[in-house]
Order: sequence, then C-alpha cells, then structure tokens
Amino acid sequence: MATETIERPEVDERTDDGTDIPKVFHYVKKDKIAESAVMGNHVVALCGEVFPVTAAPKPGSPVCEKCKKIYEKMRKG
Repeated sequence: MATETIERPEVDERTDDGTDIPKVFHYVKKDKIAESAVMGNHVVALCGEVFPVTAAPKPGSPVCEKCKKIYEKMRKG
C-alpha cells in the first residue's frame, strides 16, 4: 500500500498592506476564541479552515461565504 503526501496550497489571508488582519473572518466556537487568542491554540472554523485567532472582526467585516452558509443551515434546523 502506497502512501501519498497531499500538499496544502499556501493561503495568504493577510490584507494587501501586509498586516496579519484576515481578508475574511470565519465562524468558530465561541468558547475557543479567547483560548486561542491567549494561548495561541488553533481553532477550526465551520468551513474547516484551521488557524490561530489573531484579530477580532469589526461590524461590517467580510465573512467567509462557506462559514456563513453552514451557519445559516444550522440555525434553520
């Protein structure tokens, strides 16, 4: 049985000015946000993206479309 390594493409979600503020924000479990911000642990978003929390969204910030769709389905059912 052969084993293959799947390369994950690097995704640069920083803004064009080079800051660590993401281009889009993701939905994650509320209780994991503070823990990640303080301890540096990674969180898993509804869309499956894994990252450490580095910034808090401001009202009107862009939201990941995949996360938004999954969240809307969760609220309906």
